[in-house]
Amino acid sequence: MTTSPMTRRSTLLALGGAITTALLTGGRPAAAQTAAPEPATLLSNVRIFDGLNDQLRPGHLLILGDKIAEVSEGQIQPPEGAQVIDGAGRVLMPGLTDAHWHMVFAPNSMANMVAADTGLMYAYAVAEAERTLMRGFTTIRDTGGPTFGLKQAIDQGGIPGPRVYPSGALISQTAGHGDFTAAYENTATLGGARSRYEDIGAFLIANGPAEVAAAVRQQFRRGASQVKISLGGGVISDSDPIDTLQYTPEEIRAAVQAATDWGTYVCAHVYTVDGIRRAIEGGVRSIEHGHIADEDTVRLMAERDVWLSIQPFEEGDNPLTPEQIAKAEPTSHWDRVVEWARLHGTRVAFGTDMLFQPNGTYKQSELLTRFARVFGNAGALRIATSGNCELFALSGRRNPYGEARLGVLERGAWADMLLVEGDPTQDINLLTDPDRNLAVIIKGGQVHKNLLG
Repeated sequence: MTTSPMTRRSTLLALGGAITTALLTGGRPAAAQTAAPEPATLLSNVRIFDGLNDQLRPGHLLILGDKIAEVSEGQIQPPEGAQVIDGAGRVLMPGLTDAHWHMVFAPNSMANMVAADTGLMYAYAVAEAERTLMRGFTTIRDTGGPTFGLKQAIDQGGIPGPRVYPSGALISQTAGHGDFTAAYENTATLGGARSRYEDIGAFLIANGPAEVAAAVRQQFRRGASQVKISLGGGVISDSDPIDTLQYTPEEIRAAVQAATDWGTYVCAHVYTVDGIRRAIEGGVRSIEHGHIADEDTVRLMAERDVWLSIQPFEEGDNPLTPEQIAKAEPTSHWDRVVEWARLHGTRVAFGTDMLFQPNGTYKQSELLTRFARVFGNAGALRIATSGNCELFALSGRRNPYGEARLGVLERGAWADMLLVEGDPTQDINLLTDPDRNLAVIIKGGQVHKNLLG
Protein backbone atom coordinates (compact mmCIF):
# COMPACT_ATOMS: atom_id res chain seq x y z
CA MET A 1 0.00 0.00 0.00
CA THR A 2 1.39 3.41 -0.89
CA THR A 3 0.92 6.65 1.02
CA SER A 4 0.47 10.09 -0.38
CA PRO A 5 3.22 12.76 0.03
CA MET A 6 0.90 14.72 2.34
CA THR A 7 0.38 11.69 4.60
CA ARG A 8 4.12 11.00 4.76
CA ARG A 9 4.82 14.66 5.65
CA SER A 10 2.23 14.57 8.48
CA THR A 11 3.75 11.37 9.85
CA LEU A 12 7.26 12.84 9.85
CA LEU A 13 6.06 16.00 11.58
CA ALA A 14 4.32 13.98 14.27
CA LEU A 15 7.41 11.81 14.77
CA GLY A 16 9.64 14.91 15.02
CA GLY A 17 7.34 16.42 17.62
CA ALA A 18 7.41 13.23 19.68
CA ILE A 19 11.22 13.12 19.57
CA THR A 20 11.47 16.78 20.62
CA THR A 21 9.06 16.21 23.51
CA ALA A 22 11.05 13.18 24.65
CA LEU A 23 14.29 15.15 24.59
CA LEU A 24 12.78 18.01 26.59
CA THR A 25 11.11 15.77 29.16
CA GLY A 26 13.86 13.23 29.61
CA GLY A 27 11.72 10.51 28.08
CA ARG A 28 8.87 10.98 30.54
CA PRO A 29 5.34 11.70 29.31
CA ALA A 30 4.68 15.44 29.01
CA ALA A 31 1.73 15.20 31.40
CA ALA A 32 4.07 14.00 34.13
CA GLN A 33 6.13 17.22 34.04
CA THR A 34 5.73 19.48 37.07
CA ALA A 35 7.11 22.95 37.63
CA ALA A 36 10.22 23.16 39.77
CA PRO A 37 9.47 24.45 43.26
CA GLU A 38 10.22 28.10 43.86
CA PRO A 39 13.40 28.73 45.86
CA ALA A 40 12.54 29.51 49.46
CA THR A 41 14.34 31.33 52.27
CA LEU A 42 13.19 31.59 55.88
CA LEU A 43 14.56 34.33 58.10
CA SER A 44 13.73 33.28 61.63
CA ASN A 45 14.08 34.93 65.04
CA VAL A 46 14.41 38.47 63.74
CA ARG A 47 13.19 41.87 64.89
CA ILE A 48 11.31 43.42 61.99
CA PHE A 49 11.36 47.04 60.90
CA ASP A 50 8.72 46.91 58.17
CA GLY A 51 9.43 50.29 56.57
CA LEU A 52 6.10 51.72 57.72
CA ASN A 53 6.11 51.67 61.52
CA ASP A 54 8.79 52.99 63.84
CA GLN A 55 8.56 50.09 66.27
CA LEU A 56 10.33 46.78 65.84
CA ARG A 57 8.37 43.58 66.28
CA PRO A 58 9.75 40.07 66.76
CA GLY A 59 8.90 37.54 64.12
CA HIS A 60 9.82 35.39 61.16
CA LEU A 61 9.66 36.00 57.40
CA LEU A 62 9.36 33.53 54.54
CA ILE A 63 10.43 34.26 50.97
CA LEU A 64 9.12 32.20 48.07
CA GLY A 65 10.69 33.02 44.72
CA ASP A 66 11.23 36.76 44.51
CA LYS A 67 8.47 37.90 46.89
CA ILE A 68 7.59 37.75 50.56
CA ALA A 69 5.17 34.89 51.21
CA GLU A 70 4.55 35.30 54.94
CA VAL A 71 5.42 37.53 57.88
CA SER A 72 4.43 36.16 61.27
CA GLU A 73 5.11 36.51 64.96
CA GLY A 74 4.53 32.77 65.24
CA GLN A 75 6.79 30.07 63.86
CA ILE A 76 6.69 29.48 60.09
CA GLN A 77 7.17 25.99 58.72
CA PRO A 78 9.42 26.40 55.67
CA PRO A 79 8.97 24.23 52.59
CA GLU A 80 11.30 21.29 52.09
CA GLY A 81 14.72 22.40 50.90
CA ALA A 82 14.35 26.01 52.03
CA GLN A 83 17.38 27.96 53.12
CA VAL A 84 16.99 28.90 56.79
CA ILE A 85 18.81 31.92 58.22
CA ASP A 86 18.60 32.30 61.99
CA GLY A 87 18.64 36.04 62.66
CA ALA A 88 19.31 35.53 66.39
CA GLY A 89 17.54 38.77 67.26
CA ARG A 90 19.10 40.91 64.53
CA VAL A 91 17.02 43.61 62.84
CA LEU A 92 15.44 42.78 59.48
CA MET A 93 14.51 45.82 57.39
CA PRO A 94 13.65 46.64 53.77
CA GLY A 95 16.47 47.38 51.39
CA LEU A 96 17.54 51.02 51.23
CA THR A 97 16.67 53.24 48.28
CA ASP A 98 18.15 56.39 46.75
CA ALA A 99 15.79 58.75 44.90
CA HIS A 100 18.55 60.76 43.20
CA TRP A 101 21.44 58.54 42.19
CA HIS A 102 23.60 58.63 39.07
CA MET A 103 24.78 55.12 38.23
CA VAL A 104 27.18 56.32 35.54
CA PHE A 105 28.18 59.77 36.78
CA ALA A 106 28.96 58.82 40.39
CA PRO A 107 31.78 56.28 39.83
CA ASN A 108 33.40 58.03 36.87
CA SER A 109 35.65 61.05 36.53
CA MET A 110 34.66 63.62 33.94
CA ALA A 111 37.65 62.43 31.89
CA ASN A 112 36.22 58.90 31.85
CA MET A 113 32.87 60.25 30.69
CA VAL A 114 34.34 61.82 27.55
CA ALA A 115 36.94 59.14 26.81
CA ALA A 116 37.12 57.81 23.27
CA ASP A 117 35.92 54.37 24.38
CA THR A 118 32.68 54.35 26.38
CA GLY A 119 33.69 50.90 27.59
CA LEU A 120 35.82 52.59 30.25
CA MET A 121 32.82 54.53 31.56
CA TYR A 122 30.60 51.46 31.65
CA ALA A 123 33.26 49.26 33.25
CA TYR A 124 33.34 51.56 36.27
CA ALA A 125 29.54 51.79 36.30
CA VAL A 126 29.17 48.00 36.35
CA ALA A 127 31.58 47.71 39.27
CA GLU A 128 29.78 50.48 41.15
CA ALA A 129 26.39 48.82 40.61
CA GLU A 130 27.54 45.87 42.71
CA ARG A 131 29.06 48.16 45.35
CA THR A 132 25.78 50.07 45.56
CA LEU A 133 23.93 46.83 46.25
CA MET A 134 26.53 45.80 48.82
CA ARG A 135 25.92 49.07 50.66
CA GLY A 136 22.34 47.87 51.07
CA PHE A 137 20.74 50.02 48.39
CA THR A 138 18.47 47.60 46.58
CA THR A 139 16.60 50.22 44.49
CA ILE A 140 17.69 53.52 42.99
CA ARG A 141 16.04 56.14 40.82
CA ASP A 142 18.63 57.22 38.27
CA THR A 143 18.03 60.91 37.59
CA GLY A 144 20.18 61.33 34.52
CA GLY A 145 22.58 59.22 32.51
CA PRO A 146 22.91 56.42 29.95
CA THR A 147 21.72 53.60 32.21
CA PHE A 148 19.21 51.67 30.11
CA GLY A 149 21.64 48.87 29.28
CA LEU A 150 22.86 48.64 32.87
CA LYS A 151 19.30 48.28 34.12
CA GLN A 152 18.58 45.56 31.56
CA ALA A 153 21.70 43.61 32.50
CA ILE A 154 20.83 43.79 36.21
CA ASP A 155 17.20 42.80 35.69
CA GLN A 156 18.26 39.84 33.54
CA GLY A 157 20.71 38.65 36.18
CA GLY A 158 23.78 39.37 34.09
CA ILE A 159 25.40 41.61 36.68
CA PRO A 160 24.62 42.32 40.35
CA GLY A 161 23.12 45.69 41.19
CA PRO A 162 20.06 47.50 42.48
CA ARG A 163 16.70 47.85 40.81
CA VAL A 164 16.78 50.89 38.54
CA TYR A 165 14.16 53.52 37.72
CA PRO A 166 15.93 55.16 34.75
CA SER A 167 15.31 58.71 33.51
CA GLY A 168 17.68 58.58 30.57
CA ALA A 169 19.31 61.79 29.38
CA LEU A 170 18.74 64.97 31.39
CA ILE A 171 16.80 67.26 29.06
CA SER A 172 18.06 70.84 29.02
CA GLN A 173 17.78 74.05 27.04
CA THR A 174 20.69 75.71 25.28
CA ALA A 175 22.87 77.36 27.96
CA GLY A 176 21.10 75.23 30.56
CA HIS A 177 22.34 72.84 33.19
CA GLY A 178 22.85 70.07 30.64
CA ASP A 179 24.63 72.15 27.98
CA PHE A 180 28.33 71.29 27.99
CA THR A 181 29.03 72.88 24.62
CA ALA A 182 31.96 75.29 24.76
CA ALA A 183 30.93 78.96 24.95
CA TYR A 184 32.43 79.74 21.53
CA GLU A 185 30.62 76.85 19.78
CA ASN A 186 27.17 76.89 18.22
CA THR A 187 24.64 74.62 19.85
CA ALA A 188 23.29 71.81 17.68
CA THR A 189 19.99 73.69 17.30
CA LEU A 190 21.95 76.47 15.57
CA GLY A 191 23.99 74.21 13.36
CA GLY A 192 26.78 73.21 15.72
CA ALA A 193 27.91 69.77 16.84
CA ARG A 194 26.51 67.99 19.87
CA SER A 195 28.71 67.70 22.95
CA ARG A 196 30.26 64.37 23.86
CA TYR A 197 27.82 64.17 26.79
CA GLU A 198 24.92 64.31 24.35
CA ASP A 199 26.49 61.72 22.09
CA ILE A 200 26.65 59.16 24.91
CA GLY A 201 23.09 59.86 26.13
CA ALA A 202 23.97 61.69 29.35
CA PHE A 203 22.29 64.98 28.40
CA LEU A 204 20.05 66.14 25.57
CA ILE A 205 19.58 69.74 24.43
CA ALA A 206 16.08 70.63 23.25
CA ASN A 207 14.55 74.06 22.61
CA GLY A 208 10.90 74.94 22.07
CA PRO A 209 7.84 72.84 22.96
CA ALA A 210 8.10 70.54 19.94
CA GLU A 211 11.76 69.66 20.55
CA VAL A 212 11.18 69.20 24.27
CA ALA A 213 8.26 66.84 23.66
CA ALA A 214 10.34 64.87 21.16
CA ALA A 215 13.23 64.64 23.64
CA VAL A 216 10.89 63.32 26.35
CA ARG A 217 9.38 60.75 24.01
CA GLN A 218 12.84 59.60 22.97
CA GLN A 219 13.64 58.70 26.60
CA PHE A 220 10.44 56.68 26.86
CA ARG A 221 11.24 54.91 23.63
CA ARG A 222 14.49 53.82 25.21
CA GLY A 223 12.87 52.62 28.44
CA ALA A 224 12.61 55.56 30.87
CA SER A 225 10.25 55.18 33.83
CA GLN A 226 10.11 58.97 34.32
CA VAL A 227 11.97 61.90 32.75
CA LYS A 228 14.02 64.74 34.16
CA ILE A 229 14.24 68.28 32.84
CA SER A 230 16.43 71.15 33.97
CA LEU A 231 14.59 74.30 35.05
CA GLY A 232 17.45 76.26 36.60
CA GLY A 233 21.18 76.67 36.97
CA GLY A 234 23.49 74.00 38.28
CA VAL A 235 26.76 73.75 40.16
CA ILE A 236 28.83 71.64 37.76
CA SER A 237 27.73 73.38 34.54
CA ASP A 238 29.63 76.49 33.48
CA SER A 239 27.20 78.54 31.40
CA ASP A 240 24.20 78.87 33.73
CA PRO A 241 24.18 80.81 37.00
CA ILE A 242 22.11 79.19 39.76
CA ASP A 243 19.48 81.96 39.64
CA THR A 244 18.62 81.53 35.94
CA LEU A 245 15.15 80.38 34.93
CA GLN A 246 15.29 77.63 32.36
CA TYR A 247 12.50 76.47 30.07
CA THR A 248 9.41 78.53 29.48
CA PRO A 249 6.03 77.53 30.90
CA GLU A 250 5.04 76.28 27.43
CA GLU A 251 8.12 74.06 27.20
CA ILE A 252 7.50 72.65 30.68
CA ARG A 253 3.88 71.85 29.84
CA ALA A 254 5.02 70.12 26.65
CA ALA A 255 7.29 67.84 28.68
CA VAL A 256 4.60 67.16 31.27
CA GLN A 257 1.98 66.42 28.63
CA ALA A 258 4.27 63.96 26.86
CA ALA A 259 5.01 62.19 30.15
CA THR A 260 1.34 62.17 31.16
CA ASP A 261 0.47 60.58 27.83
CA TRP A 262 2.87 57.79 28.74
CA GLY A 263 1.26 57.35 32.15
CA THR A 264 4.12 58.75 34.20
CA TYR A 265 5.63 62.02 35.43
CA VAL A 266 8.37 64.67 35.13
CA CYS A 267 10.95 65.50 37.79
CA ALA A 268 12.95 68.72 37.56
CA HIS A 269 16.40 69.95 38.52
CA VAL A 270 15.79 73.32 40.17
CA TYR A 271 16.95 75.21 43.27
CA THR A 272 15.24 78.61 43.34
CA VAL A 273 11.81 79.84 44.42
CA ASP A 274 10.91 81.19 40.97
CA GLY A 275 12.03 77.99 39.27
CA ILE A 276 10.17 75.74 41.71
CA ARG A 277 6.96 77.73 41.35
CA ARG A 278 7.19 77.60 37.56
CA ALA A 279 7.71 73.85 37.80
CA ILE A 280 4.66 73.42 40.06
CA GLU A 281 2.46 75.46 37.74
CA GLY A 282 3.65 73.39 34.80
CA GLY A 283 2.70 70.07 36.41
CA VAL A 284 6.10 68.78 37.56
CA ARG A 285 5.61 66.18 40.30
CA SER A 286 9.07 66.02 41.90
CA ILE A 287 11.46 68.88 42.65
CA GLU A 288 15.05 67.65 42.55
CA HIS A 289 17.14 69.74 44.99
CA GLY A 290 15.05 72.78 46.01
CA HIS A 291 17.75 73.95 48.41
CA ILE A 292 16.96 77.67 47.96
CA ALA A 293 13.20 77.32 48.47
CA ASP A 294 11.44 79.57 50.98
CA GLU A 295 8.85 78.43 53.48
CA ASP A 296 5.85 79.62 51.44
CA THR A 297 7.05 77.64 48.43
CA VAL A 298 7.58 74.50 50.52
CA ARG A 299 4.05 74.94 51.87
CA LEU A 300 2.74 75.31 48.29
CA MET A 301 4.43 72.04 47.38
CA ALA A 302 2.46 70.31 50.13
CA GLU A 303 -0.79 71.87 48.91
CA ARG A 304 -0.15 70.73 45.32
CA ASP A 305 1.13 67.27 46.33
CA VAL A 306 4.57 67.92 44.80
CA TRP A 307 7.52 65.95 46.18
CA LEU A 308 10.73 67.47 47.52
CA SER A 309 13.56 65.15 46.50
CA ILE A 310 16.41 66.78 48.37
CA GLN A 311 20.02 65.87 49.07
CA PRO A 312 21.67 66.61 52.44
CA PHE A 313 24.73 68.26 50.92
CA GLU A 314 27.63 69.39 53.06
CA GLU A 315 31.00 70.79 52.13
CA GLY A 316 33.25 68.18 50.58
CA ASP A 317 30.53 65.79 49.44
CA ASN A 318 31.33 66.38 45.76
CA PRO A 319 34.73 67.40 44.33
CA LEU A 320 34.28 70.99 43.13
CA THR A 321 36.46 73.71 41.68
CA PRO A 322 36.67 77.07 43.50
CA GLU A 323 34.22 78.51 40.98
CA GLN A 324 31.77 75.67 41.57
CA ILE A 325 32.10 76.02 45.33
CA ALA A 326 31.07 79.66 45.01
CA LYS A 327 28.03 78.63 42.95
CA ALA A 328 27.11 75.96 45.48
CA GLU A 329 27.17 78.17 48.58
CA PRO A 330 23.46 79.17 48.43
CA THR A 331 22.47 75.50 48.14
CA SER A 332 24.01 74.41 51.45
CA HIS A 333 20.94 74.96 53.68
CA TRP A 334 19.18 71.68 53.08
CA ASP A 335 18.20 71.15 56.73
CA ARG A 336 16.26 74.42 56.91
CA VAL A 337 14.20 73.47 53.85
CA VAL A 338 13.57 69.97 55.19
CA GLU A 339 12.41 71.40 58.53
CA TRP A 340 9.80 73.46 56.67
CA ALA A 341 8.77 70.36 54.73
CA ARG A 342 8.29 68.40 57.95
CA LEU A 343 6.31 71.26 59.47
CA HIS A 344 3.93 71.62 56.51
CA GLY A 345 3.61 67.97 55.51
CA THR A 346 5.49 68.21 52.22
CA ARG A 347 6.45 64.78 50.90
CA VAL A 348 10.23 64.39 51.21
CA ALA A 349 12.41 61.88 49.36
CA PHE A 350 16.02 61.05 50.16
CA GLY A 351 18.70 61.17 47.47
CA THR A 352 22.43 61.78 47.18
CA ASP A 353 23.31 63.17 43.71
CA MET A 354 26.95 62.11 43.93
CA LEU A 355 28.94 63.10 40.86
CA PHE A 356 32.31 62.29 39.35
CA GLN A 357 34.07 60.84 42.38
CA PRO A 358 35.20 57.27 41.84
CA ASN A 359 36.65 57.07 45.35
CA GLY A 360 33.77 58.76 47.18
CA THR A 361 30.61 56.82 46.47
CA TYR A 362 30.81 55.15 49.89
CA LYS A 363 29.41 58.45 51.25
CA GLN A 364 25.97 57.40 49.98
CA SER A 365 25.27 55.74 53.33
CA GLU A 366 26.66 58.67 55.30
CA LEU A 367 24.34 61.14 53.59
CA LEU A 368 21.35 59.05 54.63
CA THR A 369 22.30 59.33 58.28
CA ARG A 370 22.03 63.14 58.10
CA PHE A 371 18.28 62.89 57.57
CA ALA A 372 18.05 61.58 61.12
CA ARG A 373 18.91 65.07 62.39
CA VAL A 374 15.47 66.23 61.25
CA PHE A 375 13.33 63.07 61.15
CA GLY A 376 14.97 60.87 63.77
CA ASN A 377 16.49 57.47 63.04
CA ALA A 378 13.26 55.59 62.31
CA GLY A 379 11.84 58.51 60.34
CA ALA A 380 14.91 58.66 58.13
CA LEU A 381 14.69 54.90 57.56
CA ARG A 382 11.02 55.16 56.61
CA ILE A 383 11.85 57.83 54.04
CA ALA A 384 14.68 55.73 52.58
CA THR A 385 12.44 52.65 52.29
CA SER A 386 8.68 52.93 51.87
CA GLY A 387 8.71 56.71 51.44
CA ASN A 388 10.99 56.86 48.41
CA CYS A 389 9.13 53.95 46.89
CA GLU A 390 5.86 55.90 46.96
CA LEU A 391 7.60 58.49 44.80
CA PHE A 392 8.91 55.79 42.47
CA ALA A 393 5.38 54.43 42.09
CA LEU A 394 4.29 57.70 40.45
CA SER A 395 5.75 56.18 37.30
CA GLY A 396 2.42 54.37 36.99
CA ARG A 397 2.23 52.35 33.79
CA ARG A 398 5.98 52.83 33.24
CA ASN A 399 6.85 51.34 36.63
CA PRO A 400 9.23 48.48 35.81
CA TYR A 401 8.56 46.82 39.19
CA GLY A 402 4.86 47.55 39.56
CA GLU A 403 4.00 43.88 39.97
CA ALA A 404 4.54 44.15 43.75
CA ARG A 405 5.24 46.70 46.44
CA LEU A 406 8.75 47.95 47.18
CA GLY A 407 10.26 49.33 50.37
CA VAL A 408 8.20 47.34 52.86
CA LEU A 409 8.29 43.97 54.58
CA GLU A 410 4.78 42.62 54.11
CA ARG A 411 3.15 39.68 52.41
CA GLY A 412 3.26 39.96 48.62
CA ALA A 413 5.99 42.63 48.51
CA TRP A 414 9.24 42.23 46.62
CA ALA A 415 11.75 40.32 48.73
CA ASP A 416 14.36 43.07 49.07
CA MET A 417 15.78 43.25 52.60
CA LEU A 418 18.75 43.64 54.92
CA LEU A 419 19.64 41.84 58.14
CA VAL A 420 21.53 44.31 60.33
CA GLU A 421 23.97 43.77 63.17
CA GLY A 422 22.53 46.09 65.82
CA ASP A 423 19.45 48.29 65.71
CA PRO A 424 19.51 51.07 63.10
CA THR A 425 16.33 52.59 64.54
CA GLN A 426 18.48 53.42 67.57
CA ASP A 427 21.83 53.95 65.81
CA ILE A 428 21.45 54.75 62.12
CA ASN A 429 25.22 55.18 61.83
CA LEU A 430 25.47 51.37 61.72
CA LEU A 431 24.61 51.68 58.02
CA THR A 432 27.79 53.63 57.28
CA ASP A 433 29.82 50.40 57.76
CA PRO A 434 27.92 47.96 55.52
CA ASP A 435 30.82 45.51 55.24
CA ARG A 436 30.61 44.83 58.96
CA ASN A 437 27.01 45.59 59.89
CA LEU A 438 24.97 44.23 56.98
CA ALA A 439 25.00 40.52 57.75
CA VAL A 440 22.59 39.54 54.97
CA ILE A 441 21.56 41.34 51.76
CA ILE A 442 18.67 39.96 49.72
CA LYS A 443 17.21 41.37 46.51
CA GLY A 444 14.36 39.73 44.64
CA GLY A 445 14.67 36.68 46.90
CA GLN A 446 18.30 36.15 45.92
CA VAL A 447 20.81 36.15 48.75
CA HIS A 448 23.67 38.37 47.59
CA LYS A 449 25.50 38.38 50.92
CA ASN A 450 25.32 36.12 53.97
CA LEU A 451 27.85 36.41 56.78
CA LEU A 452 25.91 33.93 58.93
CA GLY A 453 26.92 30.82 57.01
